[in-house]
Amino acid sequence: MPTRRTIYDGLKQLGEKSRLPASPEEAELERVPNPNPGVRYLVRFAAPEFTSLCPITGQPDFAHLVIDYVPRRWLVESKSLKLYLGSFRNHGAFHEACTIGIAQRLAKFLSPAWLRIGGYWYPRGGMPIDVFWQTGAPPRGVWIPEQGVDPYRGRG
Repeated sequence: MPTRRTIYDGLKQLGEKSRLPASPEEAELERVPNPNPGVRYLVRFAAPEFTSLCPITGQPDFAHLVIDYVPRRWLVESKSLKLYLGSFRNHGAFHEACTIGIAQRLAKFLSPAWLRIGGYWYPRGGMPIDVFWQTGAPPRGVWIPEQGVDPYRGRG
């Protein structure tokens, strides 16, 4: 009996035991074909426990990331995205570098119709730093809700 091919064929991480990559450069993002390529819709990923390291002190930094994108041909495979985001756990970089680097890597990898990221960082030295970036104007006709992360008041 012939094996039925699916959009998940070729994925290396989904359904397999996977170790956390040692760095963002080592992390492998994976994608699958968009099953609704003619439909404009928003995909949102929220990572409320994102961590990285301060590149100067080595102390942990924490953020709530919200990634929104309107897909064209590709969807990011969620397990690979989780592993990629987790790879920042031992990576030293400033808030801005982490946030913008994640967004730009996803934009290049997926070529979405639109992508934005909100990096809502918890205070360092008593001051939160929030970082926002998007690829351009949002497409017409797509419902794009607010990211829903309150301004800092003891975020949690």
